[in-house]
Amino acid sequence: MGFPDRIERTLQLSQSPERVWQALTTAEGLGTWFGNSAEVDLRVGGTAKLSWTSGDSATLTIERLDEPRVFGYTWHIYGLPAEDPRRTYVEFTLAPSGGGTTLTVVESGFAQLPDEQHKVSFGGNTTGWTSELGELVDYLDGKS
Repeated sequence: MGFPDRIERTLQLSQSPERVWQALTTAEGLGTWFGNSAEVDLRVGGTAKLSWTSGDSATLTIERLDEPRVFGYTWHIYGLPAEDPRRTYVEFTLAPSGGGTTLTVVESGFAQLPDEQHKVSFGGNTTGWTSELGELVDYLDGKS
């Protein structure tokens, strides 16, 4: 296929990997920066359920946990019908860096989509990660 399969972002954060891990994996963290509320069953095979005041919701299925270094999950692909079984895989990798953390986020699996759907899903999530990671930084910096 001739279009990208993955979205990748890297952030330099001033907080420790343990603090960033809490923001990524707890109901309080996810329910503040990534949604308006969250429920988290933090184990491989568990789920994190996010909801927004808009009425939107998302369910993440936890696929990888290596505290406090790697958190990975699959989730529904933006723009597809709810019953569609295809998913993308999102992985957060945390590495100590000076007194803070280098956070890398990779979402992959977009190559499984036909051209028109790829434009909607890849474009929507590219914009979405820019916004959501900005909210993560604000949350970690105590601005939300």
